[in-house]
Amino acid sequence: MAINPSLITRDLNELAKDTENIYETVAIISKRARQISTKVKEELTAKLAEFATTVDNLEEIFENREQIEISRFYERMPKPTIVATEEFLNNELSYRYPEEEEEQEFY
Repeated sequence: MAINPSLITRDLNELAKDTENIYETVAIISKRARQISTKVKEELTAKLAEFATTVDNLEEIFENREQIEISRFYERMPKPTIVATEEFLNNELSYRYPEEEEEQEFY
């Protein structure tokens, strides 16, 4: 699925229709966005760690080009908040309320 990396104006009523509360919706989307951001950062760090070297030589120039291409790829990716919002609107996220689980345990 291709996600448009640009910002889009959203209808707040459409966003809040499942939770009936825009603040809950924003909390759900922001938590998912943090998860996505952490995952992407770990991937990028792992890929760039392959280039870590203390030796200066001619091969380093070629490696720097590869690093730049990797960095540019990640810069062009849609922001985590946009991805999380799309996932929420497409009902691809599952969420739960911890206090409801605690209440159910006592019955």
